[in-house]
Amino acid sequence: MWHQLPRENFPKSLIFHDGRIAFLPAPAATLAMFIWLPFGATLSIFRHINGMFFPYYISFLIGALTGIVYQHSKPAAQTKVHEQVAIQPKPSCGRLYICNHRTLLDPLFISACLNKQVTAVVYSLSRVSEFLSPIKTARLTRNKEEDREKMKKLLEQGDLVICPEGTTCREPYLLRFSPLFAELADEITPVALTAEGTMFYGTTACGFKWLDSFYFLMNPRPKYVVQLLEEISVVLDNGKRHSPCEMANRVQREIGRCLGFKCTTLTRKDKYQMLAGNDGIVQEKHNA
Repeated sequence: MWHQLPRENFPKSLIFHDGRIAFLPAPAATLAMFIWLPFGATLSIFRHINGMFFPYYISFLIGALTGIVYQHSKPAAQTKVHEQVAIQPKPSCGRLYICNHRTLLDPLFISACLNKQVTAVVYSLSRVSEFLSPIKTARLTRNKEEDREKMKKLLEQGDLVICPEGTTCREPYLLRFSPLFAELADEITPVALTAEGTMFYGTTACGFKWLDSFYFLMNPRPKYVVQLLEEISVVLDNGKRHSPCEMANRVQREIGRCLGFKCTTLTRKDKYQMLAGNDGIVQEKHNA
């Protein structure tokens, strides 16, 4: 006789794990998965096409009819700020959104929450995922100076979404936030995200990463919750700026507090060393 062990009783914290199956593979559940596979694959392709070619107000209505659960919220102050921006736009400067990283679809759902196009910066994104993305993506080089200048230029052109964890995390933990984003703007909007799939995980460290979004959208009822938090000022009252590391830790704590996630000092490199034995550089064969 077995029973599920509560998380607080785990011998060690379970932060990193891989594999596509998001359920206990008991015989009945495994049979149900194989029966669902052809329907799920067809549904995933349809959901991708829907997201690529229809505007948000139509695509999310169709998505809801096909089982996608999407919830979002904005603080009252944030709503007022966006209303002011709509009246007095500032085309020379966009807003900086900093979020935790659950799947490749994070920026897309943030864009839907804002009801406008944003640009997402990425490190390792497959050519297939880049082609399928309905929003603009920009590749970073992992060279700090080059990436800073590139992100500054992108921010001057419009709203920018950054996932400073650098990689996805499935469990209720936040990896260490890279502090580079704190050097880009005077105001930062944290975004807390959760993504749930009952059958398949939409992330992998060792498999074909271009299939990540397909797997997530193969779930019968994939769920995304987007919460825009209060803006945080990087500039102090005396005109000086918070240190980038201090600001990165603060944003991590705010998102963790909102989601009930624990903050860690683990990094992208830690994850890939544990799961794949490398530094997280996606091989070209996984990108094709």
